[in-house]
Amino acid sequence: MNMKILAVLSEYGYWGEELVGPLQALDKEGYTVDFATPTGKRAHALPPSMDAGYIDPPLGRSVVSKEMELAAKQLEATNRLDNPLALNQLIPERPYLSSENYLHALENYYHRLEQAEQELSGYDALLLVGGSGPVVDMVNNQRVHDLVLAFYKANKLIAAECYGVAVLAFARDCRDKQSIIWGKHVTGHPLEYDYKDGTGFLGVDFNMGPPPYPLEYILRDATGPEGQYHSNVGNRTSVIVDYPFLTSRSTASSVKCGEKMVEVLEQGLTRYGW
Repeated sequence: MNMKILAVLSEYGYWGEELVGPLQALDKEGYTVDFATPTGKRAHALPPSMDAGYIDPPLGRSVVSKEMELAAKQLEATNRLDNPLALNQLIPERPYLSSENYLHALENYYHRLEQAEQELSGYDALLLVGGSGPVVDMVNNQRVHDLVLAFYKANKLIAAECYGVAVLAFARDCRDKQSIIWGKHVTGHPLEYDYKDGTGFLGVDFNMGPPPYPLEYILRDATGPEGQYHSNVGNRTSVIVDYPFLTSRSTASSVKCGEKMVEVLEQGLTRYGW
């Protein structure tokens, strides 16, 4: 079956394996994979994610294999990521309450949003690729939230990796403002894996230090008393499927993320990992 996948990448840097891992599995199945970024700029891999000699501070070892270093560099050298879909052109911006003619502006917003949802209807799944970049331009991006909600309303697979999982915690209809992962089981970057210093981004000369928020705490709160966050610290990989969501903890889980995406799409997998 010729599936179509839309992969969203940060313009401030994605982690190489977190794109390459799923992409290898999706390409193997012959799926069509299109790419999108917040403003249509080409996304690039974070330099440490293409360096097998880079030692990850929390884990105290390299998290990039020679094979993944090569694969990420090979992808970067192609034009495959050129000319991504621009979300700021596809998804309308929700108006401020203080906007002139607010009611008319709000009606126009929902009308344009319906048109965007129609344009997205040909896709079978959404992938939110992780890394530090999503912190800047994906996690609190209303257009990315609306993109996720379009797939959610259509009951289609939504896969998210690492700090890309934070998008799911904040994706919510602005009328009830409850996270769409309330009551769900998810994984994501745990506190033990967070940097104490050195969180960096492409295109800006800025060391944020630690991440601006502990993702684990956000996911524990967003899933509520009937859901659960699973760190699975001590296990090399952590991938959770609680349909329509597939969440992947970090770099080492990227290959399994792709494999489980295929199982969801081809075999109807709805629960895995807890």
